[in-house]
Amino acid sequence: MSAAGLPVCLTRPPKLVLHPPPVSKSDIRPIPGIGNCCRKTTKKQARKGKTPEEVVKRYLQKVRNSPEEDCTICMETLLGPSGYKGPGVASVSRAESVGRLAQCGHLYHLQCLVAMYNNGNKDGSLQCPTCKTIYGVKTGNQPPGKMEYHVIPHSLPGYSDCKTIRIIYNIPPGIQGPEHPNPRKPFTARGFPRHCYLPDNEKGRKVLRLLLVAWDRRLIFSVGTSSTTGESDTVIWNEVHHKTEFGSNLTGHGFPDSGYLANVLEELKAQGITEDEEQQL
Repeated sequence: MSAAGLPVCLTRPPKLVLHPPPVSKSDIRPIPGIGNCCRKTTKKQARKGKTPEEVVKRYLQKVRNSPEEDCTICMETLLGPSGYKGPGVASVSRAESVGRLAQCGHLYHLQCLVAMYNNGNKDGSLQCPTCKTIYGVKTGNQPPGKMEYHVIPHSLPGYSDCKTIRIIYNIPPGIQGPEHPNPRKPFTARGFPRHCYLPDNEKGRKVLRLLLVAWDRRLIFSVGTSSTTGESDTVIWNEVHHKTEFGSNLTGHGFPDSGYLANVLEELKAQGITEDEEQQL
C-alpha cells in the first residue's frame, strides 16, 4: 500500500531482446526468390585507363557562358578561376573551366570537381555535392567479409503474420588498403558477427535484395571512426541503418518500427541503389 492507502502496482522494466530463441539448422530455410544464402567480398579491384579529369568530363556538359553565381565547392565565382590550389589537378583552358552536370544541371569549376573526385573513392563515379545525384556506379571501401542470409521460424514484433529474415555480417580485422583513411595501417572489427533482422514479407525481401547489391558494391560498412566508442581505424556502419534487436526496440535498432522499411529504401537510394537494381540478382 502507498502512503495514501492506495495499492501500489510494480511493473518490470522492458527487457532488451537482441537475439531470437535458439534455432536449429533444420529450421533454417532459404529465402523465397533469392538464390544462394551467402555472399563474399574480396579486395577492391583497381580501375584502370581513366584519369580523374577523364572521369569527371564524362558526366559534364560544356557551358558557353558562366552565370554570375558561386561554385558551391570552392565558394568562388564561376566567372573566375577555381579556388582550389591543391595538388593533383592540372590547369584547364578557359573554355572548359566550368561544367554542367548532365542530369541534375548543377554547375561547378572543373578543377573543383576533379579535386573532389581525387579526395573520394576514385571508383569511376561522381556524386553532385548539391543534390547528391550519382553519376556512374558508386562503390565503397568496405573491407573483405561475408554476408549470410536465411529465414528463421520466429516473428518480429509488429510482423506476427510472417517469419523473419536473419542477416549475419562477418568482417575480420585487417590492413587498410589505398582506398581507406590510413593505408597500410591495421583496422579493427568490433562486434562481429553482427546479426540483423527483416520481416520475411514482400517488402522485407525487396530490402534484402537491395542490401545484396549494396554489399557487392562495398557500401554497407566502411573504415573510419566509431560514433559510439570514438575508436578510429575500425569498421563502422555506412549510412544504411539495420535492425540489430530481434524482439525489442529499446535502443531504436529493433521492432516494431512501421517506417523502417520505407526509410532504409530511401537510404539505399541515396547510395545509388534503387528498385531497378533488383534485376542484377
